[in-house]
Amino acid sequence: MKEAELDLIYRSTRNREETATASQAILRGLAVEGGLYVPSYIPKLACSLAELSAMSYQQVAYEVMKLFLCDFTEEELKYCINHAYDQKFDTENIAELVRKDDAYFLELFHGSTVAFKDMALSILPYLMTTSAKKNQIQEEIVILTATSGDTGKAALAGFADVEGTKIIVFYPKHGVSPIQEKQMVTQRGDNTFVIGIEGNFDDAQTGVKKMFSDGELARTLAKNGYRFSSANSINIGRLVPQVVYYVYAYAQLLARKEIQENDLINVVVPTGNFGNILAAYYASLMGLPVAKLICASNENKVLFDFFKSGCYDRNREFILTSSPSMDILISSNLERLIYRIAGDDDEKNLQLMQELSKTGTYRIDEEMRSNLDIFYGNYADEKETAEAIKSVYEHVGYVMDTHTAVGKSVYEKYREETGDETPTVIASTASPFKFTRSVMNAIDPAYDAQSDFSLIDTLSEISHVAIPAAIEDIRTAPVLHDRVCKTEQMCDVVMEILGIQH
Repeated sequence: MKEAELDLIYRSTRNREETATASQAILRGLAVEGGLYVPSYIPKLACSLAELSAMSYQQVAYEVMKLFLCDFTEEELKYCINHAYDQKFDTENIAELVRKDDAYFLELFHGSTVAFKDMALSILPYLMTTSAKKNQIQEEIVILTATSGDTGKAALAGFADVEGTKIIVFYPKHGVSPIQEKQMVTQRGDNTFVIGIEGNFDDAQTGVKKMFSDGELARTLAKNGYRFSSANSINIGRLVPQVVYYVYAYAQLLARKEIQENDLINVVVPTGNFGNILAAYYASLMGLPVAKLICASNENKVLFDFFKSGCYDRNREFILTSSPSMDILISSNLERLIYRIAGDDDEKNLQLMQELSKTGTYRIDEEMRSNLDIFYGNYADEKETAEAIKSVYEHVGYVMDTHTAVGKSVYEKYREETGDETPTVIASTASPFKFTRSVMNAIDPAYDAQSDFSLIDTLSEISHVAIPAAIEDIRTAPVLHDRVCKTEQMCDVVMEILGIQH
């Protein structure tokens, strides 16, 4: 019997023999030896695209997620979906698809923290607590997360005051936008902890991964009634909900008769940690008719170089840009793609990941490269990003954030190179209100004289968009988290928060 005829389970990318059910994989976050959990096969969509086009976001979410989360009952999964995708979003459709200029922008920022991370992090706490009950977990779950700006706030908002959990977020103290930082440090909730680190996102992510893979630390935690889990996109409970919105976007194009059933589309994703574009790749493997996945990088163009040369090399200067959520040199989720294009070869993947850890680089062979045909990579520098914001605003009055602008700029390069006019969806990953100064400076440098909150008011005026509640709320909110530590102190800080001697 083929594996595809069996129930879908999860395997570690570094040891195929390490398996988990969906709920176990969600609880663990990271596999032993630092591997990531991947589905044993990618299920095919059970509904036709035409049937999906008549469904609400919540209904599409159920049709997609039930195929991956096989040990959740219908009642459990629908409970998670309906509690996640509710009035927390400021639009009934949850994700809006708007046609502007020459592309469709999939607005993924209508949740409570105005960034695409809300799409998955609104549901993860429900998936996590349901998983804990299913597996009779007695320990308190400690969500340990590194953020480049958006995951942190979305995870904090999702897990704030969720019974049986604590959430600890590390972020680069000088590597996020002022609005991103204010959103995090004003977070309420007795179980929320936010720490700035003296380093960049990769340092934060490496520190978190080190704690996850420390067996002695896990035993110490267990003795004290705790266990770690993750809200980063390394958690399969983050990745599966992200597949949904690509299926939903296609269904919306079909419902509006912008395309015919089975017509191909392109998808552009501004990419740092590779999770969001990996979700689009999984959607294509499920049967979504995708021609090209366009991977858009900023000046930290490690992914562009990888797609161009087959060599992944993080040994380069780390650049702070106006699109900080993409300021990443170690794209964790790429490992899931590497495992897949290696033919689910865990040993080959482990060897490459060990090379990355030791030397900061690895190279894939030609056979693996031949499995990357669906991907196109390019990047936009700071000038091109600003030009994209200004150009779209002047042409159609639509204001994009800096990350979406990277996507738009790369899409224009792709069209210029290929002449491809396939209908294209650009993942719009954050509200422009989250990166107001960079956005307004791109439109007119004269705006730089204004204060951060004055700029928010001006942006609202020129874009004819109401200021999102998430931004309005932090205008006068008090700072509740002011802790800063060195990277080597991260574990000590966690132990201190949990009241554990070590």
